[in-house]
Amino acid sequence: MDKEYLSRKSTDPAVQEMIKKAGSEKIETVWDRYEQQSPQCGFGDLGLCCRHCLQGPCRIDPFGGEPQRGICGATADTMVARGIDRAIAAGTAAHSGHAKHLAHTMKKMARGEAGDYSIKDSEKLRSVAARLGIELEGKDDRALALEVAEAALADFHEKDTPVLWAATTVTEGRVKVLSDLGAVPRGIDHEISEIMHRTLYGVDADPVNLLLSGLRCGVADLAGCYMGTDLSDILFGTPMPVVSEANLGVLEPEAVNLVLHGHNPVLSNVIVGVAREMEEEARQAGASGIKLSGICCTGNEVLMRHGIPSCTHSVSQEMALVTGAVDAMVVDYQCIMPSMAGVAECMGTKLITTMELARIPGAEHLPFSEETAVENAREAVRMAIEGFKQRQGRPVDIPEHKSKVVAGFSTEAIVGALAKVNADDPLKPLVDNIAEGNIRGVCLLAGCNNVKVPQDSGFTTIARRMLQENVLVITTGCGAGALARHGFMDPANVPQLCGDGLKAVLSAVGEANDLGGPLPPVLHMGSCVDNSRAVAVAVAVADKLGVDTDKLPVVASAAEAVSEKAVSIGTYAVAAGLPTHVGVMLPVLGSPQVTEVLTSKINDLTGGYFMVELDPEAAADKLVAAINQRRGGLGLKL
Repeated sequence: MDKEYLSRKSTDPAVQEMIKKAGSEKIETVWDRYEQQSPQCGFGDLGLCCRHCLQGPCRIDPFGGEPQRGICGATADTMVARGIDRAIAAGTAAHSGHAKHLAHTMKKMARGEAGDYSIKDSEKLRSVAARLGIELEGKDDRALALEVAEAALADFHEKDTPVLWAATTVTEGRVKVLSDLGAVPRGIDHEISEIMHRTLYGVDADPVNLLLSGLRCGVADLAGCYMGTDLSDILFGTPMPVVSEANLGVLEPEAVNLVLHGHNPVLSNVIVGVAREMEEEARQAGASGIKLSGICCTGNEVLMRHGIPSCTHSVSQEMALVTGAVDAMVVDYQCIMPSMAGVAECMGTKLITTMELARIPGAEHLPFSEETAVENAREAVRMAIEGFKQRQGRPVDIPEHKSKVVAGFSTEAIVGALAKVNADDPLKPLVDNIAEGNIRGVCLLAGCNNVKVPQDSGFTTIARRMLQENVLVITTGCGAGALARHGFMDPANVPQLCGDGLKAVLSAVGEANDLGGPLPPVLHMGSCVDNSRAVAVAVAVADKLGVDTDKLPVVASAAEAVSEKAVSIGTYAVAAGLPTHVGVMLPVLGSPQVTEVLTSKINDLTGGYFMVELDPEAAADKLVAAINQRRGGLGLKL
């Protein structure tokens, strides 16, 4: 494999090493399977196929030939609108399922049924309760936690009042915009269920009506994400800046390497504490200790709260196993490739599933419950120690690549850092620097890695351009992982990555906080659900300026999107009024009407819109242009 071939797969040198090793050892990877699937179905790429009833599958000719309708008479516009709606519903189900899990955990904790959990951030609990309109006076934390958990669970079913985690987390102006469109959700599960009903054979065939329903479901996704963030902070602590590392070089050959993968902190957070208690048990087995690391958003959760390094992310998850150094990988749910079981078997790694809704053939299953969390965590760590014993004598190949990472920039952490600059009005330094042009705008880089894109290239290309243009870059999910592994979260790289205005701001805030240097070039805000933190910052700035979020010089980008969760996040970003870039083909281009609505007409309704641009350099141009247009609208200098 030559360098050019490897660079088409991934821009991460550590991953390139492992791709080469996998090839030499005949281990099938995601890149191999992508090549086997090529060329992919052009009908599917454009959203012009449907198998939602047993008369299909149907497909429509995108070039105007026959057929022009599905068997039931559905047009291309109807077919595409139904498909994108179902993707939004699936993403919403995933994020809100995560949040519902946390709500049930909090409820059990508050009732004394899950003694391994406690309230780690009482202040956040009381802040959330107050926002929801819950009376605080005379109630202890457990009583409040029970009421917050019950309010969260009530947001899932249809009710007469709007979903609280949507209606109370955006500006008043945005509530009116969404209300006028009929896009305020009545219940998170209700909206998901209604999408499935609407898109059933013989129900809603009006593309615009379908898309408005999808928009409402996207707002329900915002509620699920925001709820997931709030409840995680209450139960596990609100992240504050931590120093760590990222990339495969964090693995240690002499340690028990236990990798945490998935999206939910309910088990992984407990494993972090238990692993620290079991260090001596690992040493008795001949190890230097226990080395935890993370993948995907579970990795982001434990990085943000505990400084646990991330070993890799998203599309390269198999590469962690290819090193041969991982003794056990504990997974919860979401974004876990079923192929991991086969690679684990090849490399002698224990792959351990823990959630009933996320079993993988070939993996060992360790049933998890909140009532027995510590016991389950101890068993998982012991399985890793046993895996270490079995690994002895086998070669390992750990790439030396790793980068310094400063993470943990929750909304509260950002406001706290700004408060050191202006204690009386923490947001004033941010607003003033935006007005003066030192910060041209803000760009949220979110989403996954996609095998169709050289891994990380979309994120690094756009981030590099944004930073040079003095755009403040905030990031979540595996986009955050990409930028972490490529040095964008190392404060030492501010001089070469950032424009003069942004450099001055990051340095001034760092100095005010006695950091001995600037803030990192890119601010890591957390996992996928933590896109809600970006919304919280945008809403706070909008309220400070007395405008709605659709007027702010704020943009979003999912440069390498893969999951349906990215579709639902993008939908609520557009609902919030943000220009939102997607760096891979959305399955909508087969419908001129749906494409026009999503990329143009919706701008008249919400102030946000999608831009599909596969070239990251061109995408960066469009994002900067959108920021400049917003600055012009506010009367700010360009």
